[in-house]
Amino acid sequence: MLERFFKLKQNKTTVRAEIIAGITTFMTMAYILAVNPDILGTTGMNKAAVFTATALSAVVATLVMAFVARLPFALAPGMGLNAFFAFTVVKSMGYSWEFALTAVLLEGIIFILLTAFNIRELIVNCIPINIKHAVSGGIGLFIAFIGLQNAGVIVDDPATLVELGNMKDPSVIIAISGVLITGVLLVLKVKGALLIGILAATIAGIPFDVTVLPENHQYIDLPPSLEPIFFKFEFDKILSWDMAIVLFTFLFVDMFDTVGTLVGVSSKAGILTKEGKVPRVKQALFADAVGTTVGSMLGTSTVTTYVESAAGVAEGGKTGLTALSTSVMFILALLFAPVFIMIPSAATAPALILVGLFMLSPIQKVDFNDFTEAIPAFFTIIFMPLSYSIADGIVFGMLSYVILKVLTGKFKDVSITMFIIAILFIIKFII
Repeated sequence: MLERFFKLKQNKTTVRAEIIAGITTFMTMAYILAVNPDILGTTGMNKAAVFTATALSAVVATLVMAFVARLPFALAPGMGLNAFFAFTVVKSMGYSWEFALTAVLLEGIIFILLTAFNIRELIVNCIPINIKHAVSGGIGLFIAFIGLQNAGVIVDDPATLVELGNMKDPSVIIAISGVLITGVLLVLKVKGALLIGILAATIAGIPFDVTVLPENHQYIDLPPSLEPIFFKFEFDKILSWDMAIVLFTFLFVDMFDTVGTLVGVSSKAGILTKEGKVPRVKQALFADAVGTTVGSMLGTSTVTTYVESAAGVAEGGKTGLTALSTSVMFILALLFAPVFIMIPSAATAPALILVGLFMLSPIQKVDFNDFTEAIPAFFTIIFMPLSYSIADGIVFGMLSYVILKVLTGKFKDVSITMFIIAILFIIKFII
């Protein structure tokens, strides 16, 4: 049944490979189960309830991706979007977390409508092929940077922005050792190398207190109740100008984060069509729209496609069975929360760093001889890690593409959709 539905032979994969890929994807993104409650908890939301909402929203969205889009991508409340929710909308602007959840609900509903009318699909398809390949490379550098930061290998510095961390720190030692161990396994072509590396680093972290054992964790074995945050909205604020501003920002960031992830990971997986399109992209975009809508009702911030899906793709994941496997892991996480959440950032960092390497390969397909193609591709790649945003990388890549093509007389290379998007980007910067 799995073979027929997911067309495993046609995609040159197996049940075993897909399951390993799904588990690997989960392991690299399991940190969100601990991080999201911590971030949203700063707004006054019940952390234990947010944990349950985080896991359930990931399950719902990833199941839609598995069965409707049949693509190897996983979804969960997005990093960056949860920070905007907590620190900008609530902490800085002074709104309640109920107000922020209302904005997320509206965002999800709007995305369902945009997806139904093919507007989001149109945006994905209009991105030039060289920028699509560049997106993969940019995401590669971005997630490698995240991995290095999570492990403390790279840290903040007020003078130079970033610098090398403390090489004597146990987390740093475990992360670097994990990269080397996983690297050796990759050279030896051991199946499940990334997953084995994560587990090895997790075990190695126990005697150094890098890995926190389950009995010391704040969450109980059974999933906490959603009651404190379930369906908590401020519908009387829907028509306010402040809601419009917050909603626009949520829409913009999530739109291009998701688009970038779908394009980049699809390019790496080799599943882009001959025309450079993401297969079943409408269904994939529908998954994150449904996830965001349901997630807001459960009590969490915007749900989006995860760049860590690249880890599963690197392990051979090619179909929705990978996503199904990841969703099953999130269900298990609800029942054994402390066991899964104890995996430290130092253990997942090696997978993120090496996946960053894997994601660079599509750059070879970029036409570097045509500067109207090469410069936008370069901007796309470099702005993602430096601005800490997939969306900003795409913005600068597409804006420079339109401007360079227009100024050099190559109008025919720019579609009407690209012109419209470029104008919206400019308006966004002005606002």
